[in-house]
Amino acid sequence: MSIISSSQPHTMTTPTTQSAAPLVPARSRMDRLRHVLLFELLALSIAIPAGSSLFGLHESTMGFIGIGSAITAMLWNYLYNLVFDRVMTHLYRTTHKTLRIRLVHTLLFEAGLQVVLLPGIALYTHAPLLQTFSLSLSLALFYLVYAFVFNMAYDRVFPLAHKA
Repeated sequence: MSIISSSQPHTMTTPTTQSAAPLVPARSRMDRLRHVLLFELLALSIAIPAGSSLFGLHESTMGFIGIGSAITAMLWNYLYNLVFDRVMTHLYRTTHKTLRIRLVHTLLFEAGLQVVLLPGIALYTHAPLLQTFSLSLSLALFYLVYAFVFNMAYDRVFPLAHKA
């Protein structure tokens, strides 16, 4: 038996007949902040000494390149995804990315990042473009593998809380 208020119209809908979006666990803002900080700090702690050894650069030079590249990549990520989603919306009326589109998305992102980073690294190091390209490409390959491994580990160490 239910009590119906006279000020509210009586409807025959129940919570099970209304179409509600399912609750999907999501990361909090603080969790996302922890993720990005741990991601970048650990990556730089690996990339700076490794890059310094591999390319014969002083650690301060590699540190500047690493930090500059990380900041540039974050800005490029924001701008690239904004433009990519607008193009997808215009062409396909959706931003849903199939496996094929995700592959194209990733390859174009990395290619664009190389175009953005290469001149800055070349100017900073006074190195030939071919040497600079190998450094920039090595950083990109490192980050591709590192991001995969880091995110798998992060999800295990800090699992999502599933809501009932």
